[in-house]
Amino acid sequence: MQKKTVDWLLLLLVMLCISNYAIGQPPRGPLVISPQIHPDKKVTFRYQALSAKEVKLSAQFEKAPVAMTKDTAGIWSVTVGPVKPDIYPYNFVVDGISVMDPANVAFFPNERFKASLVDIPGDTPLIHTMRDVPHGSVNYEYYPSVSGTTGSLVVYTPPDYDKDASKKYPVFYLISGTTDTEETWFKVGRTNVVLDNLIAEGKAKPMIVVMPYGNIEARIAAQKGGTKPADPAGRESEEAVTRAKTFEADLMQNVLPYIEKSYRTINNKDNRAIGGFSRGGGQTLRTAFSNMDKFSWVCCYSAYLSPKEMESSYKPIYENASRTNQQLKLFWISVGTDDFLYKSTVEFMDFLKAKNVNYKSLVTDGGHTWMNTKVYLTQTAQLLFK
Repeated sequence: MQKKTVDWLLLLLVMLCISNYAIGQPPRGPLVISPQIHPDKKVTFRYQALSAKEVKLSAQFEKAPVAMTKDTAGIWSVTVGPVKPDIYPYNFVVDGISVMDPANVAFFPNERFKASLVDIPGDTPLIHTMRDVPHGSVNYEYYPSVSGTTGSLVVYTPPDYDKDASKKYPVFYLISGTTDTEETWFKVGRTNVVLDNLIAEGKAKPMIVVMPYGNIEARIAAQKGGTKPADPAGRESEEAVTRAKTFEADLMQNVLPYIEKSYRTINNKDNRAIGGFSRGGGQTLRTAFSNMDKFSWVCCYSAYLSPKEMESSYKPIYENASRTNQQLKLFWISVGTDDFLYKSTVEFMDFLKAKNVNYKSLVTDGGHTWMNTKVYLTQTAQLLFK
């Protein structure tokens, strides 16, 4: 009798556990496949929202949001394209609210907007396509930073880094744009895959790539219990310049020493490069121009400094242009013709040209996008440290 009672109690306990587990699980609904890439490069996007009144697809390969249609199961869908092979951010607009694609694990790391990523493959592998080549490693690092905070980095080491403990490497410090995170060059720019492929083809030298977080003030606020500050009002404002100087101080005083202690690096200016996109490009220019004894390779993607700031803060760069030209083995500037910073970037290039400061430039089609940024990275990575 006692055994039957114990068995009954155990059965009741199991049933209660199963009941609680079921209550705690959200309803699964039908399986949603999204995005679905077709052989002709058309793409079908799907989103389940039975009670939604309107769902649109917002994608960087479309000029405007595209209306989706709902079936009887409450799944909204649309097929677009064909789409030019590349990696694109997209999201759904559900009754006016932007949401990520819950059926897609690939996402765009960013502080402000949340987008998913779709990778349209080419008929031949693109430079950011994973290939059967030797692969490097990607490490997440944490270092002592400003105001008692802990900074975060993503660090790429090239293939064979772990095979020869005596070999040292040059370092490329690569900075993301406004509202991006330290993961964006990795997850959207595919820096590790691009470098793996270029190194395998013999087009780029093996190098370490360090990808820092560019918004120091936001990190301080997050770790000190404050409110994340809004973006500066203007790229040339006093606040923007002050924040760039804070980033510069952190990079030079904390990041460089940490990397050079933790990794096998060649610690001289000819084996250090710095580059960045958008805000990261502005941080690149300000940091490089203030530390000409530390970097010989400077890569500016979709960014600029105004003639006014050059005249007020960086006169030595152009007043002794011949010395600058000797100090920099590469000074690179890239921008797209549809980029909202195109005019200012061209003005910057014209200023440098008038002052006889040498630079290489690449002006492409397209706008202020990570599709363009991968092109700029691919081109400059082949020139660094040679």
